[in-house]
Amino acid sequence: MTTGEVLRFDDTRGFGFIAPDDGGEDVFVHANDLLDDKNSVRPGARVSFDVEDGNRGLKATSVRVLDDPRGGSRAPARPARPARDGDEPGDVLDTDEYQHELTEVLLDGVPSLTAAQIVQIRQRLVIVARDHGWVVS
Repeated sequence: MTTGEVLRFDDTRGFGFIAPDDGGEDVFVHANDLLDDKNSVRPGARVSFDVEDGNRGLKATSVRVLDDPRGGSRAPARPARPARDGDEPGDVLDTDEYQHELTEVLLDGVPSLTAAQIVQIRQRLVIVARDHGWVVS
């Protein structure tokens, strides 16, 4: 377990960064890797976490708030999204991976869709996914 301080966290998009106490590069954190309610994760909060190598650098997992800089009680822990087919709980996909997954779902679910329809659906859903922090570019 490592400890550090939350530098920033966008609860709308569901991700942010932690500065580890032992120095080094900032660590990416996604809302799905929080053991506490995301509302308790704000700049200045002290946290403990595990560090993994992600697709784009270091990634925090099993993040627990140690203290809330504004005081008050922490929210109870919530379970992480269960892993499916070998992915890790809370993985954020890059846009290409998301589009590939989406295409497979559309082809399996609605085989009558044309290629043009699939492209239009994917374009709109990628915008929504980016706005919610479900994918990174």
